[in-house]
Amino acid sequence: MNPAAQIVIMMVALLHFWFLILEMFLWNKPTGHRIFRLTPEFAAASRSLAANQGLYNGFLAAGLLWGMSMGSSGNHISMFFLGCVIVAGVFGAMTVNPRIFWIQTMPAFIALVLLAI
Repeated sequence: MNPAAQIVIMMVALLHFWFLILEMFLWNKPTGHRIFRLTPEFAAASRSLAANQGLYNGFLAAGLLWGMSMGSSGNHISMFFLGCVIVAGVFGAMTVNPRIFWIQTMPAFIALVLLAI
């Protein structure tokens, strides 16, 4: 695995671990309200859904780290999880907020391209 791909994959994994923290632990806090532009009422009502989403983001981060830990023999694992991140990012951009495309999808796409070359 080339060093540029490793760096960007690590960034994507850390980003998704940060999403886990935001969605599972900070959703109902002022930080979560500010980042996701939530009212306290909406945050309280959607807390369990956000925690579930955060858990899935944690699985994406774990999968990316798993693929990286295997070196070049884990490239197929990294590609699979990057593909999952890309699909989730495109869906989120279409259904929730277009910013998700730039925050989630593009870093994963860049990592995938770097991994493929």
